[in-house]
Amino acid sequence: MLVRVRLFAILRERAGCDAVELELPEGARVRDALERVDAITSGLSVVMAVNQEYADEGARLAGGDELALIPPVSGGAPNERRGASYTVRLHARVTDEPLALDPLVARVRDPRAGAVVTFLGVTREVEFLDYEAYAEMALAQIEQIVAAAIDRHGLCAAAAEHRIGRVPRSEASVSVATSAPHRAEAFAGAREIIDRIKAQAPIWKKEDGEWVPGVTPA
Repeated sequence: MLVRVRLFAILRERAGCDAVELELPEGARVRDALERVDAITSGLSVVMAVNQEYADEGARLAGGDELALIPPVSGGAPNERRGASYTVRLHARVTDEPLALDPLVARVRDPRAGAVVTFLGVTREVEFLDYEAYAEMALAQIEQIVAAAIDRHGLCAAAAEHRIGRVPRSEASVSVATSAPHRAEAFAGAREIIDRIKAQAPIWKKEDGEWVPGVTPA
């Protein structure tokens, strides 16, 4: 059976391509694929995702599956809560366009909200940063993170966007907005969203031609 292995950031550079195809026997597991690409992953702590869902080495593969190998992402401390339900508005986006805060604030306005909190993460000191993402999975992860924050903190609405590609100095690479009846919940929700995006979303940044060290997604 044929399995497509997607590579990102330093793995993509080592391989000289963004994906390889492996012919594996029926019943193969993720660990079998890892053995075949050991020369690419050597020395790195890699997390796996099968069809855009995090998976362990024992996960079974099927023909046509997409296995993504995810090197450490760019920093942060993960919050372990996942999969919470939500019934209020959320917005998530991964884009190569410049980020604007006003449209994000408009998305979280709510008549129940007495507080709106925003956050912008901007490029500093260097002339630019280059961002790369496993865009489909990053979007799904950000949606889950925003949903969990809404549920945990009782937010009226929340939104988050991350930019990819080249981000010049003083421009935003990530933006977050939350609304809640009270300021404490709005601040806490925004903090949780940005911390978890940094820790979990498969997004990498390169500074002065080097991939910035980060953490292995939980």
